[in-house]
Amino acid sequence: MPHVALRTGHVLTAGGGFLGKQLLAFKAGVGGRIGNGRQFLSWIHVDDYTRAVSYLLDSPMTGPVNLVGPKPVTNAALTAALGRRLRRPTLLPMPLFALRALFGPEMVEVALLSGQRVAPARLLQVGFTFDHQELAEALASLSL
Repeated sequence: MPHVALRTGHVLTAGGGFLGKQLLAFKAGVGGRIGNGRQFLSWIHVDDYTRAVSYLLDSPMTGPVNLVGPKPVTNAALTAALGRRLRRPTLLPMPLFALRALFGPEMVEVALLSGQRVAPARLLQVGFTFDHQELAEALASLSL
């Protein structure tokens, strides 16, 4: 039986998920970039994620598929967009000790400080279209 291996990026949802623990800091006005902010982050809106999974369930596609949106952003760009969306300042970087306490040291080093620039090449090749391609619009569609 054929199968697909989902390689999922950071899923943007209104409650929990990738934004969950960060929202508290951002809403309190103390959210900021992580490290130098130049690390890339591949994200996908939860609606596009569920549509892509549904598409793949009915597709003959097999093997690895990147479940990320088509426009990865830097941590600095995410920070600025989230600050604008919440109407909060984002001037100071997030203290690494606080991030390590929230997410654990391995998560901070591997997922937050290193970054990855991943593209949904196979989804795009088969004609899948994303409803949320721009980060600002994706954040605006969530009830944050």
